[in-house]
Amino acid sequence: MITYEEALRIVLDHARVLEPERVPLRDAANRVLAEDVPSDIDMPPFDKAAMDGYACRRADLPGPLRVIGVVQAGRPPAGGIGPGECMKIMTGAVVPPGADCVIMVEYTEPAGSSAVHFTKRDTDTNICVRGEDTTTGDIVLRRGTRIGPQQIGLLASVGCVRPLVARRPRVGVIATGDELVEPDRQPGPAEIRTSNSVQLCVHIEEAGAIVAYYGIARDEADALDTIVRRALSENDVVVLSGGVSMGDFDFVPDTLRKNGIDILFDSVAVKPGKPTTFGVGASTYCIGLPGNPVSTFVQCELLVKPFLYALMGREYAPALFRAPLATPYRRKKADRQGWFPASVAESGEVTPIDYHGPAHLGAVGCANALMMIPRGVPEFEKGALVSVRPI
Repeated sequence: MITYEEALRIVLDHARVLEPERVPLRDAANRVLAEDVPSDIDMPPFDKAAMDGYACRRADLPGPLRVIGVVQAGRPPAGGIGPGECMKIMTGAVVPPGADCVIMVEYTEPAGSSAVHFTKRDTDTNICVRGEDTTTGDIVLRRGTRIGPQQIGLLASVGCVRPLVARRPRVGVIATGDELVEPDRQPGPAEIRTSNSVQLCVHIEEAGAIVAYYGIARDEADALDTIVRRALSENDVVVLSGGVSMGDFDFVPDTLRKNGIDILFDSVAVKPGKPTTFGVGASTYCIGLPGNPVSTFVQCELLVKPFLYALMGREYAPALFRAPLATPYRRKKADRQGWFPASVAESGEVTPIDYHGPAHLGAVGCANALMMIPRGVPEFEKGALVSVRPI
């Protein structure tokens, strides 16, 4: 049995970054950049007005200022500003030569038919200077960045319309167990609906991977082998839930070995999720997760997602933060590091959620964080600081 930190190191050390591909910008959302992206222009590309007003010389304030023209956004000014002159200007328009500030229209009043007077004592410049955000050649986004809406906008602004991104991993998901039926079925005697399969598919898709669901494999060696063999041939990663423990019908480890998978670990000193398994083949990876749904959820968050992001060249390591407990906390055994459902309030206090064990999926459904309890620590008093990971 190895520690969680050792397990994470092993999976990340064995992640080979997938080959990159260029995609249209609209298709790049939730992908991971495979190269640094430089700007091809200065931003702003010219001195521009930060608001509607009048472009003028500060030395001429408070005026009166003779209005000699109007500068619209998208059109260059017709000329420059001389002493005692100004131009009405719109937000985003080019500041005319000679002007060193833009006075807000709200702080002016007419001074005759074609002049204005500044009504305040002083003004900000109200000019966005060329290149103050980015100059040509500056790196605006780094390799390994996950592309969201704000990154899409930035890529568009620098003309990167076909970004180079890591290929999305193809992930096959298999549920195992004779007791399982699909969620649309009414369970019979001794049966339960599979929640892991749907949960895993969504969890993995949120990490940017492409998911193929292979259904429920029965607790028969040959049946499991058939599904695993197919999934290995069609995917970069195969994730199984159930069948990895020490029961008479837990065939997953032997099936993986039979199909050329070298198992690097099969037991992690965490709760929940001890029998988590990781193996590597010639071109495919396998991760076996416990059948209990909370164990599956927690280990998908702690190990599967970081591994999938590593395949795309991104480091995924949500920072733990320290927060005070709203109530005392006790646990019966402290022989493993614990990751338990918790709720972080707006006040910043952490409340452990009533948790009956790794099958208690409702506890995760009410959680917005996982509370990490170190090995060997059985209890905390109210107000003690604990490590929390948002989910």
